[in-house]
Amino acid sequence: MRYRPLSLAIFAAIALAAAPLSGQQAEHRAQEPGAQLAHKALGPADIIMPHITDSKKLELPCWKGWEEWGCEVTLPTWNVNLGGRVVDFGPTKHVVWLLIAAICTGLVVGFAARSHRRSSAAIGRPKGFAAGLEGVILYLRNEVFMPALGGHGGEKYIPFVLSLFFFILFCNLFGLMPYGSTPTGNINVTMTLAVVTFVVVEIAGMRALGRGYINTIVYWPHDMPLYLRLPLSVILTPVELLGKFTKPFALTVRLFANMIAGHVIILALIGLIFMFGWLVSPLAIAMALFIMILEIVVAFIQAFVFSLLAAVFVGQIRAAHH
Repeated sequence: MRYRPLSLAIFAAIALAAAPLSGQQAEHRAQEPGAQLAHKALGPADIIMPHITDSKKLELPCWKGWEEWGCEVTLPTWNVNLGGRVVDFGPTKHVVWLLIAAICTGLVVGFAARSHRRSSAAIGRPKGFAAGLEGVILYLRNEVFMPALGGHGGEKYIPFVLSLFFFILFCNLFGLMPYGSTPTGNINVTMTLAVVTFVVVEIAGMRALGRGYINTIVYWPHDMPLYLRLPLSVILTPVELLGKFTKPFALTVRLFANMIAGHVIILALIGLIFMFGWLVSPLAIAMALFIMILEIVVAFIQAFVFSLLAAVFVGQIRAAHH
């Protein structure tokens, strides 16, 4: 099994610059009058909003009594003056979980690779977790990504799309853990991942098409007479250009909406207990558990869909012609 995560640090570092804005806004909201009243009764909004929004507070498990099972740690603030505007470049909750996701991706795949080499040298085949992960990677590589990427150089982009899959999967699953958070429920993070994918797609097109890359921007039908080429070029060139930007937009919104929707539903169901009392708790908890199981499936599906679409976009532009 030969697999090397590509640019995990890029995902964490670029998303590091994407998330602080929302965290800074959350911090300002937290400092509004009445936002930190002592012994304030918890309501549905107090339970739902901190879990699905970014902030400078990182939740950690601790025991303070039956009413409070967690502690908060304030993350550092790194203010930088940019042209008279102070911007906080310090980490936020989502940035921390992005870094954890990148580390987990590297550790899991690295451990599987070492175990694969060790078992293959000893008994001639992998075993245990390494064998299972190899099956997943080989299936994704041979049956999903390679047909989408196309031959003659498409294998160069396998590390990128596999890194996307595992990185996004960890980000999705962390939001289902106690005290965890879903970085992919932050539109800044999904937009950054989509921009990284957009850059890779365009560079793949430039490398594969050379001068022909201009045809992916300017529509120029070579098999038509000139009197038809000119009006079609004027009409369809803006469409071609717009199509380049609708792809990352679709990637951004799809992942963000799917990940945040499930969390809102789960926490809204739990919030019913605070609104109507323990009488509705059995039904609310049962429905929340059902949605939670669906969310586990959605976490895998959305990681698969994002990485598959990235492979499809790379394959399309590498084979683009008019």
